[in-house]
Amino acid sequence: MALPPVGRLDPPGTNTAYQAIVNAFNQHPDQVFRARELHELLDMPPDEASVNITRSRLGRLTRQGFLTQPGRGCYQKRT
Repeated sequence: MALPPVGRLDPPGTNTAYQAIVNAFNQHPDQVFRARELHELLDMPPDEASVNITRSRLGRLTRQGFLTQPGRGCYQKRT
């Protein structure tokens, strides 16, 4: 599946972050992740502000139909 389109208001470098998230879910399609777990897996900064941005990105990917939420704060690739 191709990377979902990114809005015009997203800061530079966002495409790389989205691609890393999408790649993680493509590599582990049956795995359920929380935002903080994705940060650990992808070696992203663990600070709360960065994790909140990732939560926002996961929400967008869920609304676009790429991910599903099997539980509160959990995300999985839609099959």
